Amino acid sequence: MTGSRAAGEWVPAEVDIDRPSAARIYDYLLGGGHNFASDRELAARLLAAQPNVREIARLNRAFLRRAVMFMIESGVRQFLDLGSGIPTVGNVHEIAQNAAPGTRVVYVDYEPVAVAHSRLLLADDPDAVIVDADITRPDDVLDAPATRRMLDFDQPVGLLAVTIGHYIPPEADPAGLFARYREALAPGSHLALTHLTDDFATVDGERIVETMKATQNNVFPRGRQEVLDLFAGFELVEPGLVTTSQWRPENGFHEVRDVQQDALYAGVGRRP
Repeated sequence: MTGSRAAGEWVPAEVDIDRPSAARIYDYLLGGGHNFASDRELAARLLAAQPNVREIARLNRAFLRRAVMFMIESGVRQFLDLGSGIPTVGNVHEIAQNAAPGTRVVYVDYEPVAVAHSRLLLADDPDAVIVDADITRPDDVLDAPATRRMLDFDQPVGLLAVTIGHYIPPEADPAGLFARYREALAPGSHLALTHLTDDFATVDGERIVETMKATQNNVFPRGRQEVLDLFAGFELVEPGLVTTSQWRPENGFHEVRDVQQDALYAGVGRRP
């Protein structure tokens, strides 16, 4: 794929296209085109393990949009998106800048295809940038020149951690990492988070974990209290920690469905 100019721009030479990545699998599940055969094969295995995984991805993406709009309506005009992945349709800067032109967005990822494609996509947008960094090294993220140039940490920031916490291993101290990011944020900042859980009988956490071991990204589902711990120092806004489809659904409409099928806890907190 790297032989053509178009592909060469978004597929860095060092990328092993035979090893699946979570960012590219998610892109595929959402209908994106920046993925390889290995990613699609792994997605098929995930679908065998959890048949509604496309719906899980769709509901997660819809939550992201509602959370960003909630923050915009709360006066937030700058976002830090941790583990942003490949910016498929409905990405943060499109949502935020359509609602409030001039809103600044810093994406953070270290997956080479996600970084390369983000750079291409954002080349003509002075208010959005990708930082190539590991989110488990908060100082690398917060002190990156692009981060400091784009974000004013004396003003509220929308911190997005959507489907990234469950890729952080226990030994990396997820709660401690989130606390480090929180300390950098001004009062009035918000945290939006979704996280895979194995609390629900409808989620085959074991098979998902085993399937994802074939990728560059192991998965660590967590229980409700462990996810709540990531919000330490934030005040959860209504309706609290729920599943993705249940967080402020459009027009207050709740589908008649088994919400455990959402597979992800979701919430938004405000730093007082």
